[in-house]
Amino acid sequence: MTSVVWFRRDLRTRDHPALLAADKDALALFVLDKRLTEPSGAARLAFLYRCLRDLNEQLDDRLLVVSGDPVEVVPRIAKQVDATSVHVSADYAPYGHTRDQQVEAALGDIDFVRSGSPYAVAPGRVTKPDGTPYKVFTPFSRAWADHGWRGPADTDASILDWIEPPGRSRIPQDPPGVPELPDAGEAAALGAWEKFRDERVEDYPENRNRPDRPGTSWMSPYLRWGCVHPRTLLDDLTPGPYRNELVWREFYADVLWHKPDSARRNLDRRFDKIELDDDRDAFDAWCQGVTGFPIVDAGMRQLLELGWMHNRVRMIVASFLVKDLHLPWWWGARHFMKHLVDGDLASNQHNWQWAAGSGTDAAPYFRVFNPTTQGEKFDPNGDYVRRFVPELRGVTGKRVHKPWEIDGLDYPEPIVDHAHEREVALARYAAVKN
Repeated sequence: MTSVVWFRRDLRTRDHPALLAADKDALALFVLDKRLTEPSGAARLAFLYRCLRDLNEQLDDRLLVVSGDPVEVVPRIAKQVDATSVHVSADYAPYGHTRDQQVEAALGDIDFVRSGSPYAVAPGRVTKPDGTPYKVFTPFSRAWADHGWRGPADTDASILDWIEPPGRSRIPQDPPGVPELPDAGEAAALGAWEKFRDERVEDYPENRNRPDRPGTSWMSPYLRWGCVHPRTLLDDLTPGPYRNELVWREFYADVLWHKPDSARRNLDRRFDKIELDDDRDAFDAWCQGVTGFPIVDAGMRQLLELGWMHNRVRMIVASFLVKDLHLPWWWGARHFMKHLVDGDLASNQHNWQWAAGSGTDAAPYFRVFNPTTQGEKFDPNGDYVRRFVPELRGVTGKRVHKPWEIDGLDYPEPIVDHAHEREVALARYAAVKN
């Protein structure tokens, strides 16, 4: 008998439960679905294509990559190879879940088998004692840890006999304008993890908020495409700040599973009535990193240059957009999803809602990040700013965070008065909360 293994957000062969469930003779398939590729920018597409090339190499050039609607493509390919089953990692995102239901119906008598997921604990598994979902991270994290998870599955490419595809694979070339990206694929993911685990994880609590230091793991792109499973990482970790980052990822996936419309709308519906501005020029200045606030501009330029942004800086630029410019959080979320190599719907949208105050565990509405003091605190010598804002490379030390105090710089003036806009934000938020 023959199976189809339909890869999606699981571009690896190690720790892959769907491979254990499939029949020995299997066809490896990936479908380039325009519903997912069209909103993606050059960074995420290029990283995806490179991951597919790596997976194809692992499978001895037997990965079939087809463009089209999975509801049509998957049944057609399954029938072509006389498959009795199609195997996947379960998808819990709103579109993916609906798509899988439609594919399952279109397969008819061919079994559609879900094994595992992109998470250590599948969304919906962790609930309060009364069966309702958690809305706050800390109690969720405790219940998640108490629930536990299975150890990594013992798999690799050799456990199945990959059959010759019934057509030619079409992995696209990288799109134009690709930023500098990390190496892609499973081996790169495992290598990056081992390096972080062995050299930097102990210093993570001290360095994670310092964008001027290589203190983060850079595992998010690999987790996004499943080049490594979070179980593999958790197997090496004890409870602590880095493990908490993985739990946040699981928490936001759980929130999206229970509230799929939170990808587009305020989770706290009181925020539907908050007063927002519609200043496209200010938004463009934010997108291009020419706001006149160095830490904000450095972050936005890092995003365009690398397809990635340091997590602390993501919080700073998000606060600036929603609380200094008073613009909708979903404008920023769309911009991030377009440019981030690690753009993940659940994490991206709910982190933005955290910044906007409209989500779970939201930042208190009265917390408005001061971009200047944030820069001075977390980039105290200005090294991060100077790396991404060349106009300020001649400014030494922390003076780089107050360029308006230096004559003769070719650098934009601040587009807003932070102190004034903070008061405006507080008044608008107070009106919603009351």
